[in-house]
Amino acid sequence: MRDGVTLFTAIYTPRDSRQPRPILLRRTPYSVGPYGEDRYPERALGPSEEIERDGFIFVDQDVRGRFMSEGDFINVRPHLTDKVQGDIDESTDTWDTITWLLANVEGHNGRVGQWGVSYPGFYTSAGMIDGHPALKAVSPQAPIADWFWDDMHRNGAFVLALAFNFFSSFGQPRHGLTKEWPERFQHGTPDGYQFFLDLGPVRNANDFYFQDRIPFWNEITAHPDYDAFWQVRNILPHLRNIHSAVLTVGGWYDTEDLYGPLKTYAAVEQQNPGIQNTLVMGPWIHGGWAKNDGRSLGDIDFGQATSEYYRKHVELPFFRHHLKDAPAPVLPEALVFETGTNRWRGFQAWPPPEAKEKPLYLHGSGRLSFDVPPPAEPAFDAFVSDPDRPIPYTQEISTSWATAYMTEDQRFASRRPDVLVYQTDPLDEDATLAGPIDVDLWVSTTGTDADWIVKIIDVYPGQVDAPQDGGRDLGNYHRLVRAEVFRGRYRDSFQHPVPFDPDEVARVRFTLWDQLHTFKKGHRIMVHVQSTWFPLVDRNPQTFVPNLFEADDLDFVAATHRVHRDAAHPSNLTLRLLPTGAIASEVAVPSR
Repeated sequence: MRDGVTLFTAIYTPRDSRQPRPILLRRTPYSVGPYGEDRYPERALGPSEEIERDGFIFVDQDVRGRFMSEGDFINVRPHLTDKVQGDIDESTDTWDTITWLLANVEGHNGRVGQWGVSYPGFYTSAGMIDGHPALKAVSPQAPIADWFWDDMHRNGAFVLALAFNFFSSFGQPRHGLTKEWPERFQHGTPDGYQFFLDLGPVRNANDFYFQDRIPFWNEITAHPDYDAFWQVRNILPHLRNIHSAVLTVGGWYDTEDLYGPLKTYAAVEQQNPGIQNTLVMGPWIHGGWAKNDGRSLGDIDFGQATSEYYRKHVELPFFRHHLKDAPAPVLPEALVFETGTNRWRGFQAWPPPEAKEKPLYLHGSGRLSFDVPPPAEPAFDAFVSDPDRPIPYTQEISTSWATAYMTEDQRFASRRPDVLVYQTDPLDEDATLAGPIDVDLWVSTTGTDADWIVKIIDVYPGQVDAPQDGGRDLGNYHRLVRAEVFRGRYRDSFQHPVPFDPDEVARVRFTLWDQLHTFKKGHRIMVHVQSTWFPLVDRNPQTFVPNLFEADDLDFVAATHRVHRDAAHPSNLTLRLLPTGAIASEVAVPSR
């Protein structure tokens, strides 16, 4: 690199050297192992077996400071906008790597592509900023964009299980170059809910387990708000001066990085007019498009092998066209899978401009309606939230992610007394949700802090088509469509938290991230409102503490929360609904 640091790089070249090949680069903090000239990965080289068979020069690189690469590692290293000689960031390391590859690797055709899933997706995004002239095609897949909304936080709430499990291993400092991962944390139980409940306040993680040995954990807990520490790690404002074609990929059911691909696509689109910029969103978990056939998730069947379709008809043709001069694929601006109807759709923009906003209001007796609440006396629904008995985010028993929770049957939550439930009458016609959902709640609490979790759910009728191949009967199934949490202290600003005044009505507004889903005729739309979602996010003590990571046992108290729903306080969710019939912005999708 330009500062003299050497990065460990593994290069795999085809045995058939009769024709020049393009280079396909992946930069990763997760190790390029196995190490050694005669050892090969068990996984496919490149993004897929289809691409491996097509013939590329594959290059994997340990990023600066990880495993066998020299230098210091910095998590989501901030991008430098005003560099002076010798300054480095992930953009310069990518440029210098490509320059070296072109000068030292034989048999290339002068073109480079870059790809990566999750953290490597962040390095892909960074690599295309002020991109090298030889970098012709990039595909950030489930890319990290901003760790205050990706992975580690959700609207200020701390994603406890992911952060703890990830940094207990990944966050251990390296002592010299190494080919080995640190030991994985052993929970001593398969029950993650019980493990994290027994942990108590998050501050106990250091006392019980980490003993201040995880530097980035200490950084997280020292910066609970969206301060300069997090702001400089937001890559979105820097996604400029991009000249390569961009294929951003994400999964509707990616619990780690849903924000990242949606916001990466939008930032590239806004800040780089004129380039090819495509968004693909399928019915996938984190990286699912590369791991399995994408035919189902949990109890939900998607009716087709969605991952295979993407790999064969989107990803492979994209790289072949830009790196090998193969025919251009028929790619819309946005290729998105519509759940509920199980079909791929193409649009000239995302969200489609034809999607119209329509508020859905909370009413008494658990009703949900597009009708505005009538003038009446103050009205509300109340529940007691007890942090000692948090609502589980899933029924699955696991210390890691419950992979299918984002389509999971929510009847286990609907039947709890600390969950408010609202639903429409059976729908007279299909309703297709396209884009984000804006939540507007009017709330009060007897405490001084609170979290607000909102779910939108597709309630199936009592009788549905007979299950196939021994699958579950989905009669009255409460299928989760989208859910999100908001830490109420940040209702005015993510930089400057404020307490609630007990029993005073306050407005809380936030967004449920995008989805393309059709609620079919005869189904109902349901909404849940609750205040715990454990251990996906940490428990709010419901006592305002300036730094929640410093809360102790005495701060955790039960509180009564109210959701107001009268004409003066019309709590609602604004949906974006597509009209039925022909849509002007809809275009063809790649054929099978």
